[in-house]
Amino acid sequence: MNLQNCDTMTIQNSDIRFTQKETQSILRIQNLNVFAGTHQILKNINLEIPKNQVTVLLGPSGCGKTTLLKCVNKLTDLYKELDVSGHIFIEDDDILNTSKNIPEIRQKMGLLSQRPYPLPISIFKNVAYGIKLKGVRDKNLIEFNVERHLKEVGLWEEVKDRLHSPATSLSIGQQQRLCLARGLAVKPRIILADEPTSALDPISSKIIENLFRSLKNHYTIILVTHVMRQAVRLADNVVFMDDGEIIEQGNPNELFKNPKTVKLKEYLVDGN
Repeated sequence: MNLQNCDTMTIQNSDIRFTQKETQSILRIQNLNVFAGTHQILKNINLEIPKNQVTVLLGPSGCGKTTLLKCVNKLTDLYKELDVSGHIFIEDDDILNTSKNIPEIRQKMGLLSQRPYPLPISIFKNVAYGIKLKGVRDKNLIEFNVERHLKEVGLWEEVKDRLHSPATSLSIGQQQRLCLARGLAVKPRIILADEPTSALDPISSKIIENLFRSLKNHYTIILVTHVMRQAVRLADNVVFMDDGEIIEQGNPNELFKNPKTVKLKEYLVDGN
């Protein structure tokens, strides 16, 4: 896809407003390296993620975007073959070098995968599960917060009369929003979204995008996407990766209009 052929709705659309003000960083990554045996997946990643913005990780398949998300959520601990070194600070806590337990760290981040994975229980219990992880046991408080989080993701009106139906009875778009509600229930600081609309229809994708626009007022969002139009619509900050390295990063208006590297120029032209 040639960026110049995006129906002029990309950079020049007056409805798109890029945040210019300076913001506080909520996440700082320093000298992050990941090896699988002799193969280096991430190469000396240094990155700051601004608070209450949507940061888009962009780049070709296999460039390390998903691995970077897994490092931030410490899911790399599940893969014994991976050797991870460096520092990842969430505010002042270095999560790669901490005595805190992993579940406590992961609760700081809500993870939204490519495909939704609701728990094999009711709609209500999916969200209640996240609330109970925070130690809430009062029935009335759980019910209040289930409703609040379902409203937060625009799902309450669609499911309020069937809260005790299986979560798998929902459409895939509704399941994705349910998983987001469950993630928000643990009160995260950061939402990690790994191509969250890739399996959704256009209407469901638009709903998720609109949710991200509103949720960034209260959460920091790190979004992996291959869709250039989506990156343009949502990004306040763009990080372009290739072959495990950060090639360019910064304001999307500047990066997309005036890419400094050949790799980013080629990516924008090819749309890969």
